[in-house]
Amino acid sequence: MRIARWVQQGVVSDGFVIDDRVVAFPDRVTVADVLAGGLAAALELGASACAVEGIPLADVSLLAPLVPASIRDFVAFEEHVEGVTAAIDGVSEVVPEWHEYPTFYFTNPHTVLATEDVVSPPVTERLDFELEVGAVIGGVPGRDGANLTAADAAEHIFGYLVFNDWSARDVQGREMKVRLGPCKGKDFGTTLGPWIVTADEFASLHDDEGFLPLTMDVSVNGGRVGIDLLSNMGWPFAELVAYASRNSRVVPGDVLGSGTAGNGGCLAELWGRRGELSPPPLATGDEVVMRVEGIGEIRNVVGPAVAVPAIPPARIRPRLRERP
Repeated sequence: MRIARWVQQGVVSDGFVIDDRVVAFPDRVTVADVLAGGLAAALELGASACAVEGIPLADVSLLAPLVPASIRDFVAFEEHVEGVTAAIDGVSEVVPEWHEYPTFYFTNPHTVLATEDVVSPPVTERLDFELEVGAVIGGVPGRDGANLTAADAAEHIFGYLVFNDWSARDVQGREMKVRLGPCKGKDFGTTLGPWIVTADEFASLHDDEGFLPLTMDVSVNGGRVGIDLLSNMGWPFAELVAYASRNSRVVPGDVLGSGTAGNGGCLAELWGRRGELSPPPLATGDEVVMRVEGIGEIRNVVGPAVAVPAIPPARIRPRLRERP
């Protein structure tokens, strides 16, 4: 089952994508409501929608399929780490700590983009994409989403979407030298879409350890740059959700990114392996298309960089301890 948000003639609707048509939820129910109600209730609602005529999918413009409560982005593909560390730090290295626990950062839920949106990057000479899958959290009756086991965490995964973590690598590299971040190198845009595919669609595909062998690929201007399997993650999604819930909570509407696929899941990985900017960084007018088996396709064109007001460098202060 596919769940989406769309706009037609200025009116925003939430509902199902059924074959080649969209069917709005009844009674002004929203995607947020459906996520909070959990997967079982959503499937029941979807069964009743199948008989509704709806309107052609081609007649609407898709929005991001949810307004995220939060976005955590993991770094779960070892192959990506090998290449991108060389591109940013000059040395290819997977530190031992990477293997101990899955690591993530929080990114910006207020700059989410939809498929077909134009990306407005910061001023950067190394604009990049990141091919990922996102897991969307739904409600589970009787649970608050805290301190979950992996088995319980799996029940909180409502569905999946394609996830593109746009990245300004030169900005990111500067930030991470301060031993914090990334922040402004990342938070200008994350594409989520084209819809949420409910987790039941993939139930028979999990292997014995819980990994999903879905094909992921990305192309720029029609030429393939990378292809990988989602099952090459170091941890399955249920374990990422469980880790995120430690001493914390996951709640309906949270999105957890897999981290960037290997084998060309981003340009920086290839730059690090090749020792040169090949393929070149993204430029205005470039179109990036990502496809994930069983989920769908997102596509975005890069727009011009956005100039912003200057911030002066830090001032060296006298470190007085008392007011003069």
